[in-house]
Amino acid sequence: MNPEGLLYSSEHEWVRRKGDHVVLGITDYAQQALGDIVYLEVPEEGTQVVADEAFAEVESVKAVSDIYSPVTGEIVKVNQKVIESPEIIHEDPYGKGWIVVIEMSDPSELDNLMTAEEYEEFIRELE
Repeated sequence: MNPEGLLYSSEHEWVRRKGDHVVLGITDYAQQALGDIVYLEVPEEGTQVVADEAFAEVESVKAVSDIYSPVTGEIVKVNQKVIESPEIIHEDPYGKGWIVVIEMSDPSELDNLMTAEEYEEFIRELE
């Protein structure tokens, strides 16, 4: 089950809004599909990101996949614990497994994302 109160992208990222900031991670569905995550490549704080464009990579035993930003803005915090121990994403994808915090330049972009219920329906259609 995907937590209520978060918003989800079609690229399997989640965001939790906190004012003009969002905390971003990858969904449980994504981490399960990837298999064991062995490495994360995330840009440093201060990097500008653009909605729907790749900004980071996650490497698993199966493949290397892009992580897309669902919003435009600036990375203001990187979760160093997840960079050092990417397995945290498997253990707690919606909590300690967050990847970055982005200061949004246009919060209305959140309107393009799915609710938990809509995301559940979306992934059901993929299976």
